[in-house]
Amino acid sequence: MRKTLDVALRLTVVTLLLTGLAYPLATTGLAQLAFPRRANGSLVAGRDGRVIGSELIGQTFLSARYFQPRPSAAGKGYDGASSSASNLGPTSAALRTRVTTELLRLRSEPAGSTGPVPSDLVTASGSGLDPHLSPAAALWQVPRVAHARGLDEGQVRALVVSHIEHRQLGVLGEPRVNVLMLNLALDGK
Repeated sequence: MRKTLDVALRLTVVTLLLTGLAYPLATTGLAQLAFPRRANGSLVAGRDGRVIGSELIGQTFLSARYFQPRPSAAGKGYDGASSSASNLGPTSAALRTRVTTELLRLRSEPAGSTGPVPSDLVTASGSGLDPHLSPAAALWQVPRVAHARGLDEGQVRALVVSHIEHRQLGVLGEPRVNVLMLNLALDGK
């Protein structure tokens, strides 16, 4: 019995060292060497050099002068420690209320678009942290942003189009627009 416990204890310690220490250190080191910016969170700095966000995690923009992201179901909004979906199904009254409230808010904005509201402007993503919008959702917001900033709609539309990220390798994912990067470019105008 003692021999069996001895073997089990040694195997446990070796497994713990390999999977709990050696493997994480090796993969972290490899990531730091291969792509350090991404391994450190794809942080974005403002003009003053201070970190203002990450390309990988959405954030709230409330002003009409900015493109707004999709709603977040993570904590109190884009809380990385509370990443989760709302888990509200298509028959949920809470989901219907939330979507209706968002639609009313979007429709009541001055100088807003008149076409149908893209679904990603009223529904949260699976993680609740998605930093991207569909090109249609970004383009839908052009009239409001242009009006709030006193810019020509064509100029703002061209900025959106220039920030469309296409499918990776031509087939993976969907075309998308990173809201933070688009708003930073807008501030540079």
